[in-house]
Parts: sequence; C-alpha cells; structure tokens
Amino acid sequence: MKRFFTIVLSALIMVACFAGCGAKEADLSNVLKDINSSFSNSTKNLKELKDVSDLNTYYEISEDEVKQFAAEINPDTSTAPVEIVLVEAKDSDAAESVKTKLERRYNTIYSLYSSYSAEQFDMVKDCKVTQSGNFVTMIVAEDYNDIIKMVNEAIG
Repeated sequence: MKRFFTIVLSALIMVACFAGCGAKEADLSNVLKDINSSFSNSTKNLKELKDVSDLNTYYEISEDEVKQFAAEINPDTSTAPVEIVLVEAKDSDAAESVKTKLERRYNTIYSLYSSYSAEQFDMVKDCKVTQSGNFVTMIVAEDYNDIIKMVNEAIG
C-alpha cells in the first residue's frame, strides 16, 4: 500500500512540474490592441510596424530571430519618444540578440533625449528593455509602469 501511494504521489509531482513548465501562449497583436485601448493618450498617432522587415529597418532585428511581434512607434521626432516593441523570439539565443538590439535603440533614445526637456528625459529614464523567457520588450511611453504590468500579465 505504501508503494502504491509513493507511485501516485510521484506521478502527481511530475504532473505538477510539467504543468509549471508550460510556456504561456500570448498573442502580441492582441496585447498591443489592449495597450492601445487602455492607454490611448500615450499611444495615439503611433505608426504600426507591420512586417518583420520594419523591425530590421528600425532595430536591425532579423526575420530568423522572430516568432511573433507587435510594435508601434511615434514617427513625429519633434515630440516625446513613444515606442512599444513586443517580440517573442524563436529561441533563447535569438531572445538575447533581440534584447541587445533593443537595448542599443533604447540607449540611443536615452542619449538623444538627455539634452531635451527634463520632463521628456525623466519619462525616458523610467523606461527600459525587459526580457521574460523568449519575450523581449522595449517600452518607451509615459505609462511605462502600467503598460509593462499589462504585458507581463499577458506573457506570464
């Protein structure tokens, strides 16, 4: 009887471990739509990047690194920078590469806006590039803390 319970308990532990290891599926396009509907003041007038070639143009992220993405940028360089880039990389190596490239872009924005108004620079300083598994984000927006919370809830 003890042996039976040991086997059942072991099986339950294995099931729990496998359940905890499962990756959460998140549709980044839907996440971005939710961001836009919740933070319309921060995200109005943004240009959607529709193709991976756009990621390559703006961030040097190649197609072979990306499983899915959703991104919008502010094409008006005379106003505060707003860029929301959500990428699910194909694997962990690609995620590291995407993170490096987005950090390079963030550092460019940081340097550029360090000489602008203190308010715009403070907003940029509060933002950052994050990585959770194969998901990499760069969010530069006034509502960074609330937006990143929404993204983290969606990607698990």
